Amino acid sequence: MIGREKTPEEIQAMRDCGKILATIFRDLRQQVRAGVTERELDAWVAQEIERHGAVATYKTSEVNFPGSICISVNEQIVHSIPTDNVLQDGDVVSFDLVIAYKGMKTDSAFTMVVGDKPSGAQKHLINATERSLYAGIDAIKGPVRVGDIGAAIEKVLKEAKLGIVRELVGHGVGHEMHQPPDIPNYGRRGKGILLTPGDTIAIEPMATLGGEKVITEDDGWTISTRDGSLSAHFEHTVLITEDGAEILTTL
Repeated sequence: MIGREKTPEEIQAMRDCGKILATIFRDLRQQVRAGVTERELDAWVAQEIERHGAVATYKTSEVNFPGSICISVNEQIVHSIPTDNVLQDGDVVSFDLVIAYKGMKTDSAFTMVVGDKPSGAQKHLINATERSLYAGIDAIKGPVRVGDIGAAIEKVLKEAKLGIVRELVGHGVGHEMHQPPDIPNYGRRGKGILLTPGDTIAIEPMATLGGEKVITEDDGWTISTRDGSLSAHFEHTVLITEDGAEILTTL
């Protein structure tokens, strides 16, 4: 067990929290279109979080982020502040959201292309990054080493010839937004901390069409690819069970 043990009530609160987050993400996809601004989407998300009786963790003192959701476009990988930027057809947009419900937190992310005509390279980037997330989840057959998860993610991304963002990692989540241990998107099987039933973690591969190096923008939040290449980000909060993993941030 990593960190403070969760009660059955706390695990159920995370399930409920994850369902709320997944519902918001399902409906958010319908709001994304050319001509909408990031700030408008952030306001919509904030409204939905409140409507569901949850709390936007990014807006709390735990984070003090200037928005309810991170909206990262094209070369931006993660942690981008919602602005008055107007989304355009063909933009690659990643959404990363943490909410709390009954004191427990879940974390999830997805990437999509604005419009209905993604390029072949965009589809490859998004599809392979999402596949790597599920490969990491599928590596969990019960108690599991962190390295087993990372190795499974790394294998998919390497085979897809994508850049693996190594400076940003998944993490424990539950009582807090970020808890030990780190969950890298690379690793060696059989190595690393042992995760056991009851542990809850956020697995979040980030990949690029170019190199793996990143930069932090002048706003102090936004992390982008150093070479300006497009990036994608997918994430689920999962519960380690006796014989596998339960995805909490899904419907």
